[in-house]
Amino acid sequence: MKDFIALATKAHHEWWRYLVGAFLIFVIWQIGSIPFIATVIWKLSQQGSGFMGVSDYQTMMTTLDSNLTFFLMLLSFAVGFFGVWLIVRFFHNQKFKDLLTTRNNFDWKRVVAGFSIVAFFITAMTIIDYYVNPDDYLFNFESDEFLILAVIGILLVPIQTSFEELYFRGYFMQGLGVIFKNRWLPLIVTSVGFGLLHLGNPEVDKMGYIIMVSYIGTGFLLGIMALMDEGLELSIGYHAGNNLITALLVTADWTAFQTESVLIYTEEPSAGFDVFIPVLVIYPIYLLILAKMYKWKNWKSKLFGKVEIPSSSGNGNLTY
Repeated sequence: MKDFIALATKAHHEWWRYLVGAFLIFVIWQIGSIPFIATVIWKLSQQGSGFMGVSDYQTMMTTLDSNLTFFLMLLSFAVGFFGVWLIVRFFHNQKFKDLLTTRNNFDWKRVVAGFSIVAFFITAMTIIDYYVNPDDYLFNFESDEFLILAVIGILLVPIQTSFEELYFRGYFMQGLGVIFKNRWLPLIVTSVGFGLLHLGNPEVDKMGYIIMVSYIGTGFLLGIMALMDEGLELSIGYHAGNNLITALLVTADWTAFQTESVLIYTEEPSAGFDVFIPVLVIYPIYLLILAKMYKWKNWKSKLFGKVEIPSSSGNGNLTY
């Protein structure tokens, strides 16, 4: 089995390239948010409101039509996705496939598997909770609005989540791995970094910093998938399934994405010990299912072992 992290040694992988490249990708990603900010400012000016409203998350989320907001927010990730491709292809001289997988071809069946396992769970749990606690939800289905949401979500949510996987479990994980020559440090740093990326989400303000356990725990889940499976297909599928199904099924006025979903959760959120249940119970079950499906072995070396760097690496012409 090829080493996913070591694929970076086939290209230019000096430490400074990853420092500069990570910064440039972030800048390109943020440039993608300009249409959203500009549209909100224009709308506020039409309403006679001050531009300071753009500093308030709730104002940003409610000034425009929810589907337009959803589209413009996701657009920035599409720009970020292009930024990853640009930096990897021309700054590192790396094949884009080598940022994705060790397999000869990108495995779409694995993407479907990762998507399906979380989509089934979220759908089942939402339906069960809706029938057990119907007063906690408002049925919100409007066919026209939902159809627009579905089209936007199906087209752009996979791009959004793929960008995050490529940036964290691809670019950062490979970069840190070839720099420090181990697998455990990239797993920890990218998982914690992924969690901290969500620090500005409104859920954190509403439920407190304990919700970071869920975000960081999800980062570890996705990182373990990538390292054990030597590729990003499962994590890309899982991440897309989690975000898309959630956006379509249920939303609330305190979530990062406020969409024209089928259901609106109306209760005030709270987070306590129950925030540990997915991380300590559900996520291990996911991993056990995937381990059985794909016959994962050598967990210790896959998660904590060294990354072997070929002595001839660094010129971008190394063959495997």
